[in-house]
Amino acid sequence: MKTLFRFIGKIIKGIWKVITFIRLALANLLFIAAIVFLYFSFSQINSKDEVAPVEKEPKALVLNISGKIVEQRRFVNPMDSLTGSLLGNEVPRENVLYDIRETIRHAASDENVSGLVLSLKKMPETNLTKLRYIAKALNEFKASGKPVYAIGDFYNQSQYYLASYADKVYLAPDGGVLLRGYSSYSLYYKTLLENLDVTTHVFKVGTYKSAVEPFTRNNMSAPAKEAAGVWLGQLWGAYVDDVASNRGIEKSVLNPSMDAFLKEFEQADGSLAQLAMQLGMVDELATRQQAREAMIEAFGGDDKNGFKSVGYYTYKDEIIQEPEVTDNEIAIVVASGAIMDGPQQGNSVGGDTTAGLIRKARLNENIKALVLRVDSPGGSAFASEVIRNELIAFKETNRPVVVSMSSLAASGGYWISMSADEIMAQPTTLTGSIGIFSVVTTFEKGFNKYGVYSDGLGTSPFSGIGIATGLNDGAKRAMQLGIENGYRRFTGLVSENRGIEADAVEKIAEGRVWTGQDAVDNGLVDSIGDFDDAIARAASLAEIDTYSLNWLQKSLTPAQQFLQDFSKRISVSLGLDVNMWLPSALQPIASQVQQDLSVIQQFNDPNGYYTLCLPCQVQ
Repeated sequence: MKTLFRFIGKIIKGIWKVITFIRLALANLLFIAAIVFLYFSFSQINSKDEVAPVEKEPKALVLNISGKIVEQRRFVNPMDSLTGSLLGNEVPRENVLYDIRETIRHAASDENVSGLVLSLKKMPETNLTKLRYIAKALNEFKASGKPVYAIGDFYNQSQYYLASYADKVYLAPDGGVLLRGYSSYSLYYKTLLENLDVTTHVFKVGTYKSAVEPFTRNNMSAPAKEAAGVWLGQLWGAYVDDVASNRGIEKSVLNPSMDAFLKEFEQADGSLAQLAMQLGMVDELATRQQAREAMIEAFGGDDKNGFKSVGYYTYKDEIIQEPEVTDNEIAIVVASGAIMDGPQQGNSVGGDTTAGLIRKARLNENIKALVLRVDSPGGSAFASEVIRNELIAFKETNRPVVVSMSSLAASGGYWISMSADEIMAQPTTLTGSIGIFSVVTTFEKGFNKYGVYSDGLGTSPFSGIGIATGLNDGAKRAMQLGIENGYRRFTGLVSENRGIEADAVEKIAEGRVWTGQDAVDNGLVDSIGDFDDAIARAASLAEIDTYSLNWLQKSLTPAQQFLQDFSKRISVSLGLDVNMWLPSALQPIASQVQQDLSVIQQFNDPNGYYTLCLPCQVQ
């Protein structure tokens, strides 16, 4: 009887397992079906907001860029992206600089594009080097004989820079042009850390190596101010020169003293729009309705449907083509963001990931040259060397490496650049910052204050060192010796790779930041040129006339791409934004604190040695 019951029990268990399997399978299928349904539903909803596809009739291309302009989109784990969307913390839209350039270039020769309208109200502040690359495309478009207009209610500094290239600039009567200049300000936490009984141990080499000052001082040091004053002045001078030339006005108009500004502002009756007209910064004050009528007159259309136009994103998607595969390829590897040890995360440069991409290029026989596009303030010294070693391995195959510096290639960004066959930068690039440091934070004072102590035994002088015990004098000395060795290695590599005498390297090192033009004068960079020039130079060194570009980057699987696209649809459709919960007055401070904290999160070098230029991130 017992045997019979056991047999029946096994049958029931088996049936139940089958039922459970079917139930879970159906539930999973329903869940997947729901995701697919929501995805395509959101796609249809969002498609209604897009401008209609390009028709075979002349239309104006509206450059309505929304979101940051970047060298490469950040890598986000799809599951993190999906979770972030549901919690209202979605990654903002990013626009690849090269895509903008190529889209405008294509439009210049497209007979179905009758002109260009710059509508930049959603474009945030952008580094001048990137703006100049876009401006180059604007000049090419203007050379085609097609008109360029700029329309806006307000123009921030970056928006106005691009607007100044337009044939005619419209501004709302109640709007304004807001030029603040360039600055390098930081929050300083020394007293706060002392009040919290946090001990910050700093080890560095380089008079101008000021990346750690926010954690060790309450203000900017004199050497840091001296260095920053030079390159900030050069950047602002370049901005003023370009805009003044575009608008045909005196440079002093864009760079007045406070007294001169107040006098002009008073004459304009306190109206920023009138002031802009008075100074020749804009051509006409027009309401949105008046600007729309002007565009209808220029490009055709009617009041109901507006002027004949196509949006940037719609047009870009229309002209995208699969890259042509040829026997002659130039590999493009982008190093954008802080350099961290390990794989790429977010908007960082993962040492392992970037080295892996360079190795992939090395093993591809069709690739005849490599262009490394650098836009980085540096970071982990170890990860920087991992990347540099892989570049050397590529060079040993007798194929050229050209570095193209974008806005920033300082500290670790210069470390990964210095072994290239040729380095090209733009005049407003920030580079150099040859120095090294380490930061160790311990909490023994705070623990002791609240009655928590650490005690015990160890087998070596370093056994008991930690965040609860602090650093003894021997450990501090050892750390400083390691940093000094790292600095000698950095300057020695610069001397060896750039052919500069050791004594001369010392004069241009010590963490000092240089603009691209000064870097050329000091031998740190070979020549002035943008990304296009770097590609042309790589082709010349490789002795190839025809070629295609092979953009190497960390890619997603189809399933990961689906999850990431789905998360974007959720964020856009629901209109979620985590910053909406924070008062607007506090957002700049919150952003600064978040940026400073992110620096600490990027400290993952296995040796604890960093080559980073925090002050280079201009505001």
